Amino acid sequence: QVQLVESGGGLVQAGGSLRLSCAASGRTFSSYVMGWFRQAPGKEREFVATIRWSAGSRYYADSVKGRFAISRDNAKNTVYLQMNSLKPEDTAVYYCAGRYGSSSSYENDYQYWGQGTQVTVSS
Repeated sequence: QVQLVESGGGLVQAGGSLRLSCAASGRTFSSYVMGWFRQAPGKEREFVATIRWSAGSRYYADSVKGRFAISRDNAKNTVYLQMNSLKPEDTAVYYCAGRYGSSSSYENDYQYWGQGTQVTVSS
C-alpha cells in the first residue's frame, strides 16, 4: 500500500509563490512516476507536471511551463511542486499521484492519489 500526503497549500496573492510537497510512504520503487494534477471548482481534474524517480525526466502542462517546477528528493521519498508567478486561474485543489511505468499526463494511468491540498490565488 502506498500513501501520499500533500502539504504546502494556502492563500497567496497573484504573482506570489508556493511550494507543495508530497510525501510517499509504504513501498518505494525506482521506476515510480510521480505527478501533480489540479482541479478547479466546476472543472475536470487536469495534469500539471510529472517526474520520474530515477531519471528525473520532467514534463509540464503548457499552462504552467516556465512558472512551475517539479522536483524530488529520493532520500526523503518526497516530490515538490514549486509554483511561481501564480495567477488566479491557478486556484484549485492540487493532487499528488503515483504510478508504475512511463511518464503520463492521464489521470487514469495513476494508481495512487493523495487527498489534495487547496491553493487559492487572489487577484
